[in-house]
Amino acid sequence: MFTRREFLQTASISTASVLSTNMAMGADNPSDRITVGIIGLGSRAFNLINSLLAESDAQIVALCDVDEFHHRDLPWGQGSAFGRKPAQKKVSERYAKKKKSGTVSHIDLYSDFREVCQRDDIDAVIVATPDHWHAAITLYALKNGKDVYCEKPVTHRFREGQLVYREVEKQNAIFQTGSQQRSGKEFHQAVELVRNGHLGTIKGIEVGLPPGYSAPMGDTTAIKPPETLDYDFWCGPSEKLPYMRARHHRWWRGHSAYGGGVLMDWIGHHNDIAQWAIGFERSGPISVEAVGWTFPQDTTYDTPHQYEIKCQYPGNVSITISSKYKNGVRIVGTSGSLYVNRGKIEASDPRILKPGFKRGSKTVYASPGHMRNFLDGIKSRKECIAPAEIAHRSITPGHLGYVSHALGRKLAWDAKQEIVVDDAEANKLLNQLQYRAPWMIDS
Repeated sequence: MFTRREFLQTASISTASVLSTNMAMGADNPSDRITVGIIGLGSRAFNLINSLLAESDAQIVALCDVDEFHHRDLPWGQGSAFGRKPAQKKVSERYAKKKKSGTVSHIDLYSDFREVCQRDDIDAVIVATPDHWHAAITLYALKNGKDVYCEKPVTHRFREGQLVYREVEKQNAIFQTGSQQRSGKEFHQAVELVRNGHLGTIKGIEVGLPPGYSAPMGDTTAIKPPETLDYDFWCGPSEKLPYMRARHHRWWRGHSAYGGGVLMDWIGHHNDIAQWAIGFERSGPISVEAVGWTFPQDTTYDTPHQYEIKCQYPGNVSITISSKYKNGVRIVGTSGSLYVNRGKIEASDPRILKPGFKRGSKTVYASPGHMRNFLDGIKSRKECIAPAEIAHRSITPGHLGYVSHALGRKLAWDAKQEIVVDDAEANKLLNQLQYRAPWMIDS
């Protein structure tokens, strides 16, 4: 745990920690190392730091966040510490344990992501900020020649997703979305079983996601932001709402200014697997309808607590996304059914799950691990397992669900053109972007 004394001691240290590059990487040739800058240093970023520290050919050289030090949603001194200083301490201590003689490098700390993206000596950028910053930072990094690993959902708004995947293509960049389930063996197994016909003709898929927040998840008192936090920069392109603990670290996604609720937090995981299984990962549904949405009574959050989105796909296949289903993906065909979730897979016919069962000739992308796949992609220039367009397509039904709910009607969707058919009002709402000055994005 990071104590107040440790924080004050660390705060007096130079923002550059002197390290041995060779010791940090355990690699013989420095030119083989992939230099990485990490933007956004909350809980998820610390998990990604662990993944990078486990790879000998990756070197973290820059850490960036608008918050120097925090304990996520917990009071000062409770639980793990996050932010610039704890991240620097974590990386420095891990590298120091493997110290060997060699060239000297620095881990630099930043509060402005643009300074990281402008560095010529950085190969790749990790974006682990709240959702409302994903697009602006990713696009800036891409235009500065960086490969990008961005957490899911790949973007906050629908139009941003289009801009990102098209910029990735324009720059010939390597992009990995943090939808780690794509690299999970049980999901890989499920997709291949479906594609090889072991469930017969697929009729329907139930995508179970957790419910949203029914009540405030913390103190709703509007207070002055902590001195360690640049709250105006944190809000960035989105509305600057009064600062409160119930709407900041961890719980920010409950308000649409910063996230899409639990719906958009999870849809990029399970709906991604559903579309992958039936071969629509680069396409989408032909109709979408939001039904049965309920919202919290308190005004702290404005995203749904309970929700359902009915999607129809070509071939008379339906995918229903609902907070009332069991978390995971249940796929039903004419010859059987299958359920898959993290670390778990079940089938109506257990024989197809036995070790050594030959799933068939239709195979899908096999990843050695999500971060490893990203680093391999940087070296080989081969597309990663969770590229930008697939990530965008996996969350599109969520964006359309919000529009359907707002307008109170079912939407016909042209996935190829990415437009709502014969509905100018729906298309205007879907493509709406409102960035707070001085931030802007090319639309």
